[in-house]
Amino acid sequence: MAEINRKRKKICQMCAGKDVDYKNVDVIKKYVSADKGKILPRRITGNCAKHQRMITAQIKRARFMALIPFTK
Repeated sequence: MAEINRKRKKICQMCAGKDVDYKNVDVIKKYVSADKGKILPRRITGNCAKHQRMITAQIKRARFMALIPFTK
């Protein structure tokens, strides 16, 4: 009997009620890779397309305001 390796679908944290703001650096860092500072894709974070675009804008805003670095 073959086992099927299925991963649970990740739910969007924004749709669940959490909010991301560019001033909240601790939350923003969860959506940026630790080694290179790149924005993590939807398939890894589990966000919906609408909220991924919002998170991307908030990360770029935080970078511009020098709250997080562009690269590591």
